[in-house]
Amino acid sequence: MKLATFTHDGSTRVGIVVDNEIIDTRTVTGRPVAMSEFLQKDLANSDTIKNLIDSDQGRILLQEVKLEAPVIRPSKFLAVSLNYAAHFEETKQQKPEYPTLFNKQISCVIGPGDAIHRPRISDKLDYEGELGFVIGKTCRHVPKDRAHEVIAGYLIVNDVTVRDWQKRSHTWTLGKSFDTHGPIGPWLITSDEIGDPHSLDIRTWVNDDLRQSYNTRDMLFDCFHLVEYLSTVCTLEPGDIISTGTGSGVGYAMSPRSFMKAGDVVKIEIENIGQLSNPVIDEPAETAFIE
Repeated sequence: MKLATFTHDGSTRVGIVVDNEIIDTRTVTGRPVAMSEFLQKDLANSDTIKNLIDSDQGRILLQEVKLEAPVIRPSKFLAVSLNYAAHFEETKQQKPEYPTLFNKQISCVIGPGDAIHRPRISDKLDYEGELGFVIGKTCRHVPKDRAHEVIAGYLIVNDVTVRDWQKRSHTWTLGKSFDTHGPIGPWLITSDEIGDPHSLDIRTWVNDDLRQSYNTRDMLFDCFHLVEYLSTVCTLEPGDIISTGTGSGVGYAMSPRSFMKAGDVVKIEIENIGQLSNPVIDEPAETAFIE
């Protein structure tokens, strides 16, 4: 099932993408529902939603809606660094003994087609195409062999990074959290349809230039390990996003280095999920504080 958050007729809610249409779940929920609530109530597995899919009700052409970030305001947006051997080799880092995690501030989240801002403070804007997953159940101390039970589904993440600001904080949070630097989408593919999440091809283009091409089988710490590791520390909640790290081919590691600029389009494709595409623009003047 492809679960999406979309806006239509001034209202934002959850829908189910089927071919070139989106099924409006408000038909059965009676009101707009955010993705986190939809997951918390396990509505995807309810008889009412299954019956809705089998009917002709609530269908809107996909081209008539705006797809938003699948989870607009997650309670947590966590990401893993150096989770692929080729990436820590190209960045001249040592292989980690444990997962190295950082958080992206949730104000960075944007959806498919939304513009990534090249910040006025830096020209070192980089892309990182990644597989992300979304938690579907409130959970703590989840063993690895049961981690699949708490993952609602998978999506594409662009872990956009401002490289010079990344170095200003040992936690990397500053360089990872600029507004608009957390594109996710285009939808959430539920766990029952993704296949093996640890055998997916990932490719990233900047304009027509293929920059990254790798497979999730090369993760050092897989999705289920990350659930076990993180849930040892804190309660994971429906809608939480965990991004699993990137492969080789980032702009920072190129020779000469190649950072994104206004006018670029970055596109990430993950097997069995789809594509996430975002244009890059200069940070608009209206983001400045004006009294």
